[in-house]
Amino acid sequence: MITVMVMGWVHPHGRRIRSLLVAVGLGVPAWLCCVPLSSSAAAAQERPIRVVAAENFWGNIAAQIGGHDAQVTSLITNPSADPHLFATNAQDAAHLAQAEVVIENGAGYDGWMGSLLSADGGNPHVVNAASVLHVGGSDPNPHLWYDLPRVPKVAAAIAAALTKVAPADASTFLQNLATFDASLHPLNATLTTIKKDFHNVSVAYTERVPGYLLADARLDVKTPPGFARSIEDGTDPGAADTVAMRQLLTNHDINVLLYNVQTVTPITSQMRAVAKAHGIPVVGVSETMPTSATTYQRWQESQLTNLLHALRESRSP
Repeated sequence: MITVMVMGWVHPHGRRIRSLLVAVGLGVPAWLCCVPLSSSAAAAQERPIRVVAAENFWGNIAAQIGGHDAQVTSLITNPSADPHLFATNAQDAAHLAQAEVVIENGAGYDGWMGSLLSADGGNPHVVNAASVLHVGGSDPNPHLWYDLPRVPKVAAAIAAALTKVAPADASTFLQNLATFDASLHPLNATLTTIKKDFHNVSVAYTERVPGYLLADARLDVKTPPGFARSIEDGTDPGAADTVAMRQLLTNHDINVLLYNVQTVTPITSQMRAVAKAHGIPVVGVSETMPTSATTYQRWQESQLTNLLHALRESRSP
């Protein structure tokens, strides 16, 4: 007679793992005394890793790397809202209280995450993109997800954090990471084309959102720093910076204007109108992933392609 009993134990982070114990009776081979569940059955009985990302672009990347082994919740998801004005609520705190992996941008972009983490009393594995990329200083550009060549470093840190929670799934995370890295090749190819064909061409932005992307593309940003800084801080730029920005457009000193569609003010709307009136192509960029984008890669590839087309348009007769 064989008696079958299922017993479970709980991983320190709450992931329940079950094994099948078999009591051996007469005539049953000894190796059947402890038979593990099949990998598919075990996977079905394991709860996915709880991941909370401050922003939906990091959350999307985490979901691609974690696959079925991760349940990802992003806190900032509204593509129509200004992320700088984001306010947390009790639901956000509840998500973080149960998180095993937390992803934050850092560099002052989501400082509210520190308060939530210290209040929830948990001990999740935290991935801070700014720390991973060693971005600091008194006034860093926090829009790190636009630094396409270095995004894989953050993705690797996410994979490492997931592996700490679920070591048995390490090979899956590594495979998904490799797939993610390979999916960035078309973006890097477009970036290479811009560098080759438009090296040092003058552009401007209403805010520093695409700053890393433009630097990687070797484009020359002419925006008065004070103008961009004021827009980012939610204040009106000074008169001198506003005049200087307008002159870039009216004098055709730039080829393309990149416009943050999520931080729209009377001043930025005015600059967009001036650019269009003077035949300067305008490329919209956003801080968070729009609902129309299914992945981080497709979102960024769309914006890169729009920039390439705008640069070509600016040189057409």
